[in-house]
Amino acid sequence: MSVNVAVVGATGAVGGDFLQILESRKFPVKELRLLASRRSAGKKMQFCGVDYTVQELTRHSFEGIKIALFSAGASISREYVPYAIESGAVCVDNSSAFRMDDDVPLVVPEVNSREIGRHRGVIANPNCSTIQMVVVLKPIHDVARIKRVVVSTYQAVSGAGLKAVDELLKETASILDGKKGFMRNLFPHQIAFNVLPQIPQSNAFLSNGYTSEEMKMVNETKKIMADNTIRVTATTVRVPVVRGHSESVNVETEKKITAAEVKRLLSGAPGVTVIDDTANQLYPLAINAAGKDDVFVGRIREDESIANGINLWIVSDNLRKGAALNAIQIAEKLL
Repeated sequence: MSVNVAVVGATGAVGGDFLQILESRKFPVKELRLLASRRSAGKKMQFCGVDYTVQELTRHSFEGIKIALFSAGASISREYVPYAIESGAVCVDNSSAFRMDDDVPLVVPEVNSREIGRHRGVIANPNCSTIQMVVVLKPIHDVARIKRVVVSTYQAVSGAGLKAVDELLKETASILDGKKGFMRNLFPHQIAFNVLPQIPQSNAFLSNGYTSEEMKMVNETKKIMADNTIRVTATTVRVPVVRGHSESVNVETEKKITAAEVKRLLSGAPGVTVIDDTANQLYPLAINAAGKDDVFVGRIREDESIANGINLWIVSDNLRKGAALNAIQIAEKLL
């Protein structure tokens, strides 16, 4: 069964990946509608060898659309998702707009695909950092029950959009050329050759001292795993990497599970690839995860400071599994 599909935010960082993944996975697209802001309207994008013209997003853009993939920011989703639902579309939203709404499923298909069936017109795609973490945590939780998670992220600048990538590249070139006084537009401090313990880059910090990104990981993990007893604490950091988020994750479990058992467990987990051969210095790297669909995990070892602890190094392409691919997997389940 082929369906009419709309991509909202088609010209953004995730939009291109939407088209590439829809094509590579042979998603049954009958009609494709590319939607973006007025300034992007008229641009050409290719899908399955055909040039498509980007249209301006309006309240009338969804007539005849069955699946709408949104990745244009929370404010756009809040405004236009209701129009899409009113037109009969099911929306898969990549923003934070609806993630924590009680009546909106927050879905990672490898973890909680059954939640899709209770949607009322919109299904939320989790935060990119949360997605790659829970894909790895779920198999462990099912066997040993996770009590506590401590995660530090090392997130690529593409998570902040194409303009952030451009700023990193230009600032890096400026520093290498020996120039001073580079004018930043997005990041509060130099991102080239530096790390920033602040995500997002503006209005990040909450009254509890955490950033909004960190609290997304805390709250979304509990909702996706359907277990509010899991204690989660996060520190999210922006690093000068173009594509691919990395995470250092410490897990405390109720039941003892060895590193060898975790490796065997994750080796058979859907969407997970284990790369863990420290004798040959093999472990997941952002540059190798870029462009790949799986979540990669390595440096699996027991935490010797507690009775039931495991350390993990988790890496994934933030624009694919962390955004576009996860949304399209949800759409495939809808069909």
